[in-house]
Amino acid sequence: MACKERLEQYFRDNGVPFVAMSHPPAFTAPEVAAAQHVPGKQVVKVVMVKAGEHVVMCAVPANKHVDLRALAALLHTDDARLAHEEEFAPLFPDCLLGAMPPFGHLYGVPVYMDASLTDDPEIVFQAGTHTDTMKIRNADYMRLVKPQVASFAL
Repeated sequence: MACKERLEQYFRDNGVPFVAMSHPPAFTAPEVAAAQHVPGKQVVKVVMVKAGEHVVMCAVPANKHVDLRALAALLHTDDARLAHEEEFAPLFPDCLLGAMPPFGHLYGVPVYMDASLTDDPEIVFQAGTHTDTMKIRNADYMRLVKPQVASFAL
């Protein structure tokens, strides 16, 4: 099953209203925001980080970057860096590289969400391709994913 269809079924099973959208190909979170005509602070950018021996998913606004020092402190490690593609791509077999949705828990990957994402009532995120996005209420995202929320983005 493709990522988008998997998410749609997951949302239906959990009573989550969603909007599925499409746009011209966009390969960065700011491009997705522009294509969807939404502010960058509402678009969730997924950043994969290798922390010690573990890969973690960071969900940050499209207009921010992960502060690796702050994240390392949060994760109680001295070794936090951006993960290499080969370290995380196999974990997301139904997604194109760089188009993973911020639902790491569905793939066995812990999710850390920057606190600034809680400011908007809705979030927009890629749904496994560079042309598909989805929008849901932030409260539903928090309920389903239960991410660890902290301030680690600049």
